[in-house]
Amino acid sequence: MEVSIVLYLLNYQDLSASLEVLCEAVYLTVDPYMRIHGELLGKNKTMFGEACCKVIKTRNGQFPVGTLVKSSSGWRTHFISPDGKDLQPISFDLGSLSPSVTLGVLGMPGMTAYFGLRLCEPKPREVCVVNAAAGAVGSIVGQLAKLKGLTVIGFAGSDDKCDWLTKELKFDYAFNYKKISITDALKKAAPNGVDVFFDNVSCAFVSSYSSLAQLCIYAGWW
Repeated sequence: MEVSIVLYLLNYQDLSASLEVLCEAVYLTVDPYMRIHGELLGKNKTMFGEACCKVIKTRNGQFPVGTLVKSSSGWRTHFISPDGKDLQPISFDLGSLSPSVTLGVLGMPGMTAYFGLRLCEPKPREVCVVNAAAGAVGSIVGQLAKLKGLTVIGFAGSDDKCDWLTKELKFDYAFNYKKISITDALKKAAPNGVDVFFDNVSCAFVSSYSSLAQLCIYAGWW
């Protein structure tokens, strides 16, 4: 996918209509699904996606200057909301956390991980397998599963990622799927089978996992 930067003039000296809100992007999302769907956009189209933004000028009393908001405004440094209905105020106190968490752990990846794992009704001492385990969703799934007392097995595409999973995130096992077959890895880490398989990629992994797991959650973009 080819990405280009397009500069254009946005005249925001005077917001022309009541309720308009001028926002400046603070953080933008970069998600794997963009590689696939972005190719369908064509040239000179704004990449879609969520953004964490700051209100820098306003004619809308619900959004004072300085307010942090989330928006599906895509990859734009600035944009004008016509009435604020497309803005979601970040009303809770972030404390010392970066506003970027509203797009990650507290955003779509975090919600996918939390509610997806919740559907599995995981129980202590069960075995959970996560692929793309070093990604935005998989890394959260593994940590949530560990908090619930599960044995967590992650698969990732490099040794560095696997080291990060076991040393930093405290996964019980992490395997580089480029170096070991899924079958051999699971024989070693889960000889008695798998209770939960959280799939983030939906590919050849599925046929290897699905026969072993009691419950599969498919979170990948197909």
